[in-house]
Amino acid sequence: MRVLANPYLTFDGRCREAFEFYAKLLGGEIEGIMTHGESPSAGEVPAPWRSKVMHAQLNLRDSVLMGSDATPERYERPTGFAIAVHVDSAAEAKRVFDALAEGGRVDMPLQETFWAKRFGMVTDRFNIPWMVNYSPAS
Repeated sequence: MRVLANPYLTFDGRCREAFEFYAKLLGGEIEGIMTHGESPSAGEVPAPWRSKVMHAQLNLRDSVLMGSDATPERYERPTGFAIAVHVDSAAEAKRVFDALAEGGRVDMPLQETFWAKRFGMVTDRFNIPWMVNYSPAS
């Protein structure tokens, strides 16, 4: 049996903006973004909500992020998880960490640890928690 688990992120109306940012930052490709207005149930969706994302998918080489916008009454700020990103160099760790931290919150500064040359934790401006890690192969 093969199992593939992908994070599915929910946003407070900024899913498209977040996915475009993540694609540029991480070198991924957005495979698709469907709005509520493009769905078969578009006529049942309030007009202001039709431009919000019903489903988005971002391919990041060997992994996939998925997401959507949650209605205001259903949106909850994400907690209890983080997206872990593993990069190939200390410079790349700094670039990714700094970009995620812009407009967000640094939860643990990017630094050397006993398990990594660079590791840091940040919650980005879209309220998504991230862990950035660089550990060269032994």
